[in-house]
Amino acid sequence: MTRALKETDREKTAERLLKSSANKFYDPDVDIDWTAPLVDGKRFIPAHRSSLYGTKLWDSLSEEQRIELGKHEVASVATTGLWFEILLMQMLLKEVYEEDPTSSHAQYALTEIADECRHSTMFARMASRIGCPSYGPVPWLRRLAKLMPAISYGPARYGAILVAEEVLDRLQREQMNDPDIQPLVRMVNRIHVLEEARHVTFAREEVTRGMAKLSKKEIVYQQFIIALVSYFVTRAFINPNVYKAVGIRPRDGVEAALNNPNWRESIQWAGEKIMPFLQESGLVGKPGMYFWRKSFLLPGKR
Repeated sequence: MTRALKETDREKTAERLLKSSANKFYDPDVDIDWTAPLVDGKRFIPAHRSSLYGTKLWDSLSEEQRIELGKHEVASVATTGLWFEILLMQMLLKEVYEEDPTSSHAQYALTEIADECRHSTMFARMASRIGCPSYGPVPWLRRLAKLMPAISYGPARYGAILVAEEVLDRLQREQMNDPDIQPLVRMVNRIHVLEEARHVTFAREEVTRGMAKLSKKEIVYQQFIIALVSYFVTRAFINPNVYKAVGIRPRDGVEAALNNPNWRESIQWAGEKIMPFLQESGLVGKPGMYFWRKSFLLPGKR
């Protein structure tokens, strides 16, 4: 009876999200003016969110170089987000494959996949429009990540999705409301934030339901997997090659960023909404604490 009630609640949530998706969604091809010129002098990210802000390397850059670095950093974050959304779509398709396609839950999962397809195209198009390459994660991480749909399941899968989406969401909310940021970047962020709110609701409920069904041994595995994936997500945001755009050797840029208190604080700030939820749900535990701290999402050494 309890399980039936939970399944009913799951369907009700999916039905509500399906209605919301039908009533409000964006088509980046229509809703973004891709031909509008970039605005001279406007930043692509707030200066204090740059991975090098506050370092000696930052101090050595001219204002134009700082704006250029921010441009490449926003492209790196966007194309890394694109990479993770492709992984997310694979994981959702794997789940839908096992579901009854007539259920609202399966149909909302397919709707979310459609959203992510548009977001991925939007991120790729933004990187191209501002004149940046598709950075994404470093090659070895791209190869390693192919295992994620196979090794993750249940709450850890949805929890990892939440980490990527909610950390990015907080950074984008700040940018979309900042008048000093390029209008194109602000609009891309606004679309992503508004549509991801539905995805977050869906994933949070899946985490809560899934944790209630797990044994203690399974919880240990889930705690380790989500911490490991979250570590790779936050470390992947800034591809080392972005530093080449302003004449900094990638190795030097990475070292400065990882030792930069401002950058670590930015990541921790971006995770302030999701981490309490994961802790309360039981997904944050000793098996993954090493990786949580190295991810900068929780206080600790790098």
